[in-house]
Amino acid sequence: MNLFAPFKKIRNSIFRQAGRVNGADHPRTTPGGSMKKPDLVFVDIETTGMNPRTQEIIEIAVLRVSQEWTEDGKPSFSEIFSWSVKIKPEHIERADPAALRVNGYVASEWKHSVPLEDALREFSEKTDGAIMVAHNVAFDSEFLNFNLLRYGIPNKMHYHRLDTVSMAYAALYDTAEVTRYSLVELCKYFQIPFENPHSALPDVHADFALFKKILAR
Repeated sequence: MNLFAPFKKIRNSIFRQAGRVNGADHPRTTPGGSMKKPDLVFVDIETTGMNPRTQEIIEIAVLRVSQEWTEDGKPSFSEIFSWSVKIKPEHIERADPAALRVNGYVASEWKHSVPLEDALREFSEKTDGAIMVAHNVAFDSEFLNFNLLRYGIPNKMHYHRLDTVSMAYAALYDTAEVTRYSLVELCKYFQIPFENPHSALPDVHADFALFKKILAR
């Protein structure tokens, strides 16, 4: 008996599934509607650790993409803009050294970084009305929601979210050679060029390429 058979029935629906933040905790300003109409916004953050309450966002990148659908139901995506910003850490002494090794934090390269509040205000405007897409979207959302609330900045994104980890698992669960679902490993599998992983802007471009590969299967 194939224990994964149910995935065949829900595979397409997973692509449309969304996470929802409790409205009492973080209200969305954008109403619902068809997920095929709003822009998509691919988001990646780099942090000083895993805990948003004690550790910090030090880089954000956004790639905003429009989506159009042909009469036969096939999607077409166009890049609208990309944006990234380095953020000045306030408590680098709390950073996990392993996290800094992964994302390549070097103080000299953050010389022109900006305060987190300024970065989040711009993020809020650039993502207005779009559906958030990320690789392990729960991680990015947790950090972003915690800090948006902290500064009283509205989260203007559509309340639906898409996770390319979940999408990849649904698409590749029965592919024997795929056992890990990191962005790096999935880009290798799909032969997507990927330079400078764990740097926010290259990550969002790689995630967009991965998203299109999964949908095309």
